[in-house]
Amino acid sequence: MPESLTRAVRWDTVVGALLIVLLLFSFTFVDGFGNALNLSFLIGNTLPIALVALPMTLLVVSGEIDLSVASTAGLSGAVMGALWNQGMTIETIIPICLLLGVVCGLVNGLLVTRLGLPSLAVTIGTLAAYRGIAQIVLGSDAVTDFPTQYLDFAAGRVGDSFLPQAFLPFVVLLAIAVVVLHATPFGRSLFAIGASEEAARFAGVRVKRHKLILFTVTGLMASLTGIFWALHYASARYDNATGLELSVIAAVLLGGIDFDGGRGTLGGAIAGVFLLGAAQNVMSLQDVSAQSQIVVTGVLLVVSVLGPRVARQISVARAGRRAAAPTA
Repeated sequence: MPESLTRAVRWDTVVGALLIVLLLFSFTFVDGFGNALNLSFLIGNTLPIALVALPMTLLVVSGEIDLSVASTAGLSGAVMGALWNQGMTIETIIPICLLLGVVCGLVNGLLVTRLGLPSLAVTIGTLAAYRGIAQIVLGSDAVTDFPTQYLDFAAGRVGDSFLPQAFLPFVVLLAIAVVVLHATPFGRSLFAIGASEEAARFAGVRVKRHKLILFTVTGLMASLTGIFWALHYASARYDNATGLELSVIAAVLLGGIDFDGGRGTLGGAIAGVFLLGAAQNVMSLQDVSAQSQIVVTGVLLVVSVLGPRVARQISVARAGRRAAAPTA
């Protein structure tokens, strides 16, 4: 297969093409999909996944994972609601919640980098711990009376367009993440760490520091997502964002990020995010039950892990046959 064609059929390119096909199909055949209100609803509901997917992509590229992001988001929302009930201003509450996210991410990072514990096990533990703390902080209450201007920003649209106001800051964060991962020495180091941590260490990469930074930033972004979630849905509860980690991991892996690290693009990850979001939106319009949507998400997660591996094995086998073929 020619090299140019090989690049054209990369997994992330395939995912981008599938997203375009799904959008064209939905605009043509799914009633109500193309109206401004539904498109705004689709993007707004996908933004929490997309926000967490930015740092999660960098983390998975480095060979780690954080399953506690949804619980961190829930804890952030719970603290936000509790402090609002105590009379604090929203301008004071938001920095406190963001700092809390930094602490949660730092705890994960220290346990992984300093104690050498596997990130999968660590973040399963903190997933439960952070959610439990959120329930202690807020109980079963739901706080809904946040300032109108913040609710309007989180749920409102830009003029008469379908774009949510919150989409514009996301584009800025996306641009920063793309530059960091694909155009800086730090990003190149993450690919090196994911490909071979030992080789990266011998090459002078400060592996532990890089991973600690990634876990901390992931906690920060999860906390920001928790704030956005509470304002977007006008409700702060301890169980906000439950199950978000499954959607984030499914979308990131669907976008071609290798679970073992060292491979993938942020463009592919974001294409995976919006492919998953569009698919869920179409299923909702077709009255598919929430339970069935969860099944579809799980199937996509399996496919996203299996697909790139099968494609890579086929590529390796083809290369082996070419190398073994007799030359004229």
